[in-house]
Amino acid sequence: MTGRIVGRRQAVIGTGAAVMTTAVERATAADSDMAARLAEMERDGRVFGLHTLLVWKGGRMVFEHYGTGDDEIRGQPLGKVKFGPDVLHDLRSVSKSIVGMLYGIALADGKVPPPEAKIYDQFPQYPDLASQPGREHITIAHVLSMTMGIEWDELTLPYPDPRNSEIAMEAAPDRYRYVLACPIVGPPGVKWTYNGGATALLGYLITRGTAEKLPDYARRVLFDPMDAGPTEWSHGNDGETRAASGLRLRPTDLLNVGRMVLAHGIWQGRQIVPAKWLELSTTRAVVIDGPFGYGWHWYLLSPQGGGPRTISAAGWGGQRLFIVPALDLVVAMNCGNYWKSGMEQRRVTDVLLRELVLPAVM
Repeated sequence: MTGRIVGRRQAVIGTGAAVMTTAVERATAADSDMAARLAEMERDGRVFGLHTLLVWKGGRMVFEHYGTGDDEIRGQPLGKVKFGPDVLHDLRSVSKSIVGMLYGIALADGKVPPPEAKIYDQFPQYPDLASQPGREHITIAHVLSMTMGIEWDELTLPYPDPRNSEIAMEAAPDRYRYVLACPIVGPPGVKWTYNGGATALLGYLITRGTAEKLPDYARRVLFDPMDAGPTEWSHGNDGETRAASGLRLRPTDLLNVGRMVLAHGIWQGRQIVPAKWLELSTTRAVVIDGPFGYGWHWYLLSPQGGGPRTISAAGWGGQRLFIVPALDLVVAMNCGNYWKSGMEQRRVTDVLLRELVLPAVM
């Protein structure tokens, strides 16, 4: 495995738009022991399954780590992979935050309905569902904040289990009807329930409104303007894009998404995602637990949680994007802990952020 401290690779200009510099301009960062401390954490077993870790602070890359380990694409084994800046990695549910941003871009272009629109009004092909009591109150804002008030379980049942709601959605003959037909269990806007089906609905509305497949639209309005490398986005057996979990990006491009969010949607002087949309998306819409909240497809940790305000995206197996505006910090990590418990996955990512990265940059 390799852990490298690197210096100024990128510079921040003006309001936070960023430009690339050459590798020749790298200089040694002050905290040159991060690689050694990471190696110690891996030796003592506190960190395992780490594939990549990138840390951007104050306008420059301060740490890059690329390891070697077993990986997969949506459950299909790839064997032992040597990771590097140009090696694609599953994002799993980090894909959800990308789709949330794409919805904001499409909204600014008048291609999708506004958050206050009723979700069942957007699916006239299911009049029997729209007429059921209680469904008329659910809006797109509730879809964005995962507070639809419908029955959905992705957290207590493992993903291979056919009873898991996302697995059942993938197996359904019509994934969108499956989501919209889920029983009502409470009023919308009250309780957060993790729901990949919500992201599927957003992906459908983007595709319908733009007349482009979701990967093509993402490429045109987000990844190409950011000069991203190759991307992949898996599809279900029905041919529909797996909006909630199917995206694969290079580690550097995942980091750059975080940098763009940190810069209020600007990349190299160009507004990619509307700043107002990002402001709304990263404002708490619902409490998950204590200091942890959820916006519009972003996780939020308030300062009362014992540290600076953090915006984050999370994916199964240990995929993480952390954005800490007060520290001018972005952290991107990929892990291969797909077959570990959620608690084990969180333990690794928490150790990396709180015991390795934050002490080095604060």
